[in-house]
Amino acid sequence: MSTPVDDPLDPLSRERSHLAGSRAALRAMREDVESLDISDVTANWVNAEVLARQIDERIKALADLSDTPLFFGRLDYLHAPGAEAAEGAEGERFYIGRRHVHDAEGDPMVIDWRAPVSQPFYRASKKDPLDIGLRRRFGYTGGDLTAYEDEHLSDPAAVTLSGSAGVARTSKLLQQEIERPRVGPMRDIVATIQPEQDEIVRSGLGGTVCVQGGPGTGKTAVGLHRVAYLLYAHRERLARTGTLVIGPNKSFLHYIEQVLPALGELSVRQATVDDLVAHVEVRGADDSTAAVVKGDARMAEVLRRAVHAHVSMPTEPVVVVRGSRRWRVPAYELEETVRELLDRDIRYGAAREALPQRIAHAVLVQMERSGEAPDDRVQDAVARNSAVKAAVKAIWPPVDPAKLVLRLLTDADFLAEHAAEILSEDEQKTILWAKPVRSVKSAKWSAADAVLIDEVNDLVSRTASLGHVVLDEAQDLSPMQYRAVGRRCTTGSATILGDLAQGTTPWATRSWDEALAHLGKSEGVIEELTAGFRVPTDVIAYASRLLPHIAPGLAPVASIRENPGFFEIREASGTAEVVVACGELLRQGGSIGLIAADARIPALAEALTEAGLTYLAPGEETTRTTRLTLVPASLAKGLEYDYVLLDEPQAVVDGEPDERTGLRRLYVALTRAVSGLVVVHGAGLPVQLG
Repeated sequence: MSTPVDDPLDPLSRERSHLAGSRAALRAMREDVESLDISDVTANWVNAEVLARQIDERIKALADLSDTPLFFGRLDYLHAPGAEAAEGAEGERFYIGRRHVHDAEGDPMVIDWRAPVSQPFYRASKKDPLDIGLRRRFGYTGGDLTAYEDEHLSDPAAVTLSGSAGVARTSKLLQQEIERPRVGPMRDIVATIQPEQDEIVRSGLGGTVCVQGGPGTGKTAVGLHRVAYLLYAHRERLARTGTLVIGPNKSFLHYIEQVLPALGELSVRQATVDDLVAHVEVRGADDSTAAVVKGDARMAEVLRRAVHAHVSMPTEPVVVVRGSRRWRVPAYELEETVRELLDRDIRYGAAREALPQRIAHAVLVQMERSGEAPDDRVQDAVARNSAVKAAVKAIWPPVDPAKLVLRLLTDADFLAEHAAEILSEDEQKTILWAKPVRSVKSAKWSAADAVLIDEVNDLVSRTASLGHVVLDEAQDLSPMQYRAVGRRCTTGSATILGDLAQGTTPWATRSWDEALAHLGKSEGVIEELTAGFRVPTDVIAYASRLLPHIAPGLAPVASIRENPGFFEIREASGTAEVVVACGELLRQGGSIGLIAADARIPALAEALTEAGLTYLAPGEETTRTTRLTLVPASLAKGLEYDYVLLDEPQAVVDGEPDERTGLRRLYVALTRAVSGLVVVHGAGLPVQLG
């Protein structure tokens, strides 16, 4: 922070000097933390361990990444920025970066991008300058500051780009950053967040936001940056309640795993829906018809009925013997207690724990009427009485979630009893297992079965709720999977990210209103992102030919990239020609994704190996520098590559159970390119592409 007066002779050198000073200050901050001595801390060993872990996380958060700019922008305020700017003086200047950096006196040298004073960097415009006189963007080559761009918001005509090559007439830094080649894992977008994205990022913790965004609109990055912002604005609360990012598969999570650490946030857990419901080992798979029925929200009522069917009304009184006295609770009174607990609709397990205390209370009432003066210890002793325990076991027996679901899937009469007027006879037959199963351990559970077990687990015992959950690629979840996610944020909020046009499961989401209802977040706000920052114009225009067939009425993405991108369709008679095309793309800069129908992956892998071309599997980009990735179409969602070579589009369509799902899978594959797309085919192209 300093007064907004530049050295007119060499402003770039001045900015480089501030960068060097900021890096030195960050090193000093890190060294201060590293030098902390907690050996004499007068606390128990648990507190000492917690403190040591917090210090270690703080050291990691203060790491200076040489290839990541410490700051990317500057704001020169015309007046004091306001009370939230803490020490704001007239003409104050703020450097905007990924984390807060201060000097030895405590004065800020870099302001965290999430701070209120940083917000005008993303929101200020020539129409509404928000009291900003100058907004400066910086350009970097590696970790070296090489250029800057000035936007004088009080003078809309004045824009300057300066750097080692001199002065240019038109601003290019923002466009260059957006179009920078994608190599390795996903990176943050703090330098390029747009106003409509910033509104979502900075939306409050109390509300749930659902973001519909086509390919390249930055919805995943927006969701991750919203987590980072919420952790900044509500750190103490979320430190207690926790945050979670849910992705579609492990490859996707590997791809995005570096974004939050780069922003200094190390404590956010990442998982798939399958991870959340891993109560049993998944060793089987359903056909699409059975999976659709098991994923239907109606199954929740079937399971609820089956759980509560274990409760039976008492027909015998409970007789408690204490000393020489016998206390009798009649059957009708027990029945009233049971019906009251059922009417309260509390968790099955909680009601079961409450029942012995209710019976004990009824005994204590009789004791008091007879002149005794029992206390809480007596009530607890009565609740543990063998007669009471026996009655509770008979009336409200324990329920094992996995055993219950197993019985539903293997006992036709039990399923028919509880699915009556909910599932048709054909639907019941669809989900029944053909062969009997001896035990839970020997059962070949499917992913959909695990979700059903999770539902029962919650009916028995409440699932712990987190403070905030981000759910990406949400369009592929079934209603029962939405319920599983919703249980993890019943007392918190959620950010839902997806694109209805990219739904590739038989149960794909039809509308976001339905999805929010299944999540238990009907009050959530739906936002739509339509500006494309990643996919080139020619590529997204070609892919959008599929929209009328896969998502009628959905607005196509409008690419804002100045570079139209490289786009080519060529015929190839075999895998050898596909390998040749890979070699051509490898002579370009950036990453290359060879995307193909899953069934064609083995043949392509063999051809690449024979040609001596090294390749990775999706997700390995975070640990290795090889630029070519061989991507099964089923794993392409959420990933991006500088260049994409798409093999046999018709095979991608044919690899799915129905044409519409196949066309959606193709839409996903077509829109993974950042700079260029080459479509190779020997068979004909799908007619929907024109």
